[in-house]
Amino acid sequence: MTNAIKSIPSISFIGGGNMASAIISGLQKKQFDMARITVVELDAAKRQQLSLEFMVNTTEQLVAACNANLIVLAVKPQQLRDLAIFLGGQLKHQLVISIAAGVRSADLSRWLGGYHNIVRVMPNTPAQILMGISALYAMPKVSEMQRNQASELLQAVGETLWLSDESKMDAVTAISGSGPAYVFYFIEALQKAGVSLGLTEMESTKLVLNTFAGAGQLALYSPENVTTLRAQVTSKGGTTEQGILSLAHHDVQGIILAAAKAGATRSVSLGDDLGKD
Repeated sequence: MTNAIKSIPSISFIGGGNMASAIISGLQKKQFDMARITVVELDAAKRQQLSLEFMVNTTEQLVAACNANLIVLAVKPQQLRDLAIFLGGQLKHQLVISIAAGVRSADLSRWLGGYHNIVRVMPNTPAQILMGISALYAMPKVSEMQRNQASELLQAVGETLWLSDESKMDAVTAISGSGPAYVFYFIEALQKAGVSLGLTEMESTKLVLNTFAGAGQLALYSPENVTTLRAQVTSKGGTTEQGILSLAHHDVQGIILAAAKAGATRSVSLGDDLGKD
């Protein structure tokens, strides 16, 4: 079998958590050569797990990450500054991809000593089943080849969306970053509603989960927009109309907008706080 991802000779992940593991899993399914991946991880048990599951190289030595053509920073945002300061003097024109939420590329560039080959990414948790959506922003000096490398890497776990304006990352964080939690919250509510109407927990769970999965796929692949799809289900004088009227009466759309705005506002303040130093 040939390497399906040809534009990336080697990759280092700094941090071996859930998102790094998801991307590595996606690369494996894309037939990427696992011997070309190094994961820097301090936790010995996690290093062993990654090595056994994916056959990647693992180490606790940060300097080992600097030999790769592409370096993925997959640590917690609060850890990124110290990590970047360490890496700053050791980079040699590689592409650096940061998946740390809230950290702006200008701050990361500054911590790296004025380094500019940076792509900032906001993935989301469905990447764990290779159905994620990742928004990407490249600093102006990132080459077209490096942009293609970033696209190929993130397309291993789902769809990608390039942004021309980094400030939109706060909206992305509120919509696709936090969005899965909103969906799970709605699923929980509908499951409880099913039980309150007389279904067993198992019956309600199966109905709700499959309804969400099916509706999502229908919205994704139908030529109709979601407004039309909703109207098609909402017969005049029918049961669905009554439910929709109740949602409108309680201003559920307004509540969802308020939640998204709260998330975006928090994303802005996190970026301000993380970039202070």
